Amino acid sequence: MKKISAIALSALLLSGTLTGCSSKGGGQPDPSDTSQTEFEILAYQGPLSGGYENNAVLNDLQDKAGIKIKWNGMSESVGEQVNIKINGGDYPDAFMGIGFSDYDLARHGSEGTFIDLTPYITPEIMPNLSKILEEHPEIKSAITMADGNIYGLPNGEQMGTGGIGADENYSIFTIPQFAFINKAWLDDLGLEMPTTMDELTNVLQAFKDNDMSAKYYGNAAGSTIPLCTGYDQWCWGFNYFYAGFGFTNWPNDVCMDLVLDSSGKVRFVSTDDGYRDAVSYMHDWYEKGLMDITTFSNSDSDVISRTSQGQVGVSVWWNTTDTTGEHSEDYVYLPFLSGSDGTLNVTVRTGGETGRGQLSITDNCKSPANLLKFFDMWYDGETVMQLQYGPKDVYFNGQDEKGMWVSITNDESQEKYGKPLNEIKGQYEVYGPKLILAEYYNDVFYMEDAAISRLTDMQDVFMPYVKDDSCYPRDCVFSPEELEILDRYKADFESAVSEQEGLWIKDGGPTDDEWNAYKKKLTDSCGMEELLKVYQAAYDRYVSAE
Repeated sequence: MKKISAIALSALLLSGTLTGCSSKGGGQPDPSDTSQTEFEILAYQGPLSGGYENNAVLNDLQDKAGIKIKWNGMSESVGEQVNIKINGGDYPDAFMGIGFSDYDLARHGSEGTFIDLTPYITPEIMPNLSKILEEHPEIKSAITMADGNIYGLPNGEQMGTGGIGADENYSIFTIPQFAFINKAWLDDLGLEMPTTMDELTNVLQAFKDNDMSAKYYGNAAGSTIPLCTGYDQWCWGFNYFYAGFGFTNWPNDVCMDLVLDSSGKVRFVSTDDGYRDAVSYMHDWYEKGLMDITTFSNSDSDVISRTSQGQVGVSVWWNTTDTTGEHSEDYVYLPFLSGSDGTLNVTVRTGGETGRGQLSITDNCKSPANLLKFFDMWYDGETVMQLQYGPKDVYFNGQDEKGMWVSITNDESQEKYGKPLNEIKGQYEVYGPKLILAEYYNDVFYMEDAAISRLTDMQDVFMPYVKDDSCYPRDCVFSPEELEILDRYKADFESAVSEQEGLWIKDGGPTDDEWNAYKKKLTDSCGMEELLKVYQAAYDRYVSAE
């Protein structure tokens, strides 16, 4: 299963939990005021954290900035505490690592509780961040709200192919599903690697008819599962196989269901004829027993267990090593497959978005410039490296001949500290506006080995199938009015698509009448046209702001 970065985890856990309204809002502080040198920050910290007040990297940065911070760090009930403080008007100078949603930022910004940071992002006050935004205008677009203001500093992790030396930097999330097939079974049956959906159908049927799990591995009779995946799952669903029908986005997440064409127009795949053909084709697999009968209730552990025991012919996962166990040498990657008419289209994703809810300054802060000089140092490569993983003399062994920082190994961590490397990271990691640019993996520190391996496979094996890398950016920002429309329709739209897709795959269809009724429901009851207008408007603003 994919590993979610700590940056994203905080946002996932905490965003959307902050409600209520501010009872205060004193307006924008004077940008020239530098009288305040002591600040209070309410900050989320991980459960393994040793405490921010004892963090040597943070203390060193405070000394360099000439300020002192009183940390109010907490790991539990953070959203509740933030609500209490904002609603009571007794809030600190800044919130850090909270993961405010766009709705929170827009609301607290419009009320004056969160100040606009734009006047402070200058070469004089924040030279590091100013330079980054100049070189990466897409990041500035991502943190600029619909009213033109910036209420949160950027955070994110640009882990992509640029970090392994490729000319183009495609996010590690660009192609989340890697399909693989038991090559040993193919060879045993004298079958060629399938290149089309129809050829794969024949292979799956052969795996089933010959009960390859029992024949090849000696498992119980009838234990063979030709295709084992989950349903409506991000990196282990069966939507990989929709490439032969014109797309690989899974239709049950509206944002992922969006397709952006070369002219900059957005649409949903869930009403395309190709989508209709795809679910009809998958029904044939399900009816013939070529898909796991428990596909729609499978958990990730179910897929891992069955694949590692040698029961599975074809599966999909973030990588192969997590699932195939002792049989890993028998599996190879399965290429994207074309449809009966030759269609082969792989739609990609932008992956991890740029966050904007990890550092917001309130109107209680008299001297934001002094505080932001401290946070500007976070946008230095070696500094963010230590805030993410740990101090140079703890997590890292030193620099190699290229000047790249090299981390200690897990065995070295156990020997030196008596704990695994991930616990060392948890002890020293600081949540907040950390921005790890792709270039840092080439000139500051090395990417994790598992990420290098996956990106190499993605670049060499799967990206050659991508003809058009246009995709809807996850960094689009929505206005409060647009967020209300999303809140009103998005869940119903997704549920309607997901429920109907599952029914059609299990029971067959859709007939012409069912297909027309389905599209009418999405339009009349689930706000499809309103959703499209919102996503189109947000995209148009994003492009114009770059």
